[in-house]
Amino acid sequence: MYFAFLCTDKPGHLQVRMDTRPTHLEHLNKLNAEGVLKFAGPFLGDDGKPTGSLVVVEATDIASARTIAEADPYYLAGLFEKVEVKAWNWVFNDPSKKPE
Repeated sequence: MYFAFLCTDKPGHLQVRMDTRPTHLEHLNKLNAEGVLKFAGPFLGDDGKPTGSLVVVEATDIASARTIAEADPYYLAGLFEKVEVKAWNWVFNDPSKKPE
């Protein structure tokens, strides 16, 4: 089952994001190698700077998905004001499904 993490940065925490980015990317690369990560990227403000993150993972249930979200270095560094974990259905362009 897929889960989307909708993460909103705390205002004024861009430096926390930048300082933590290398370990965050290592974490995502590990999830990707394990086949857990489906896609990820930052939300951008009008100025083009990151304001949050969208991460989609595959997990057995919402509790497992929350555990994955809470292991992210951004989460551990206190970057996020809010993290929503929502079950998500990949309908169009799911690369794991062959076109008919």
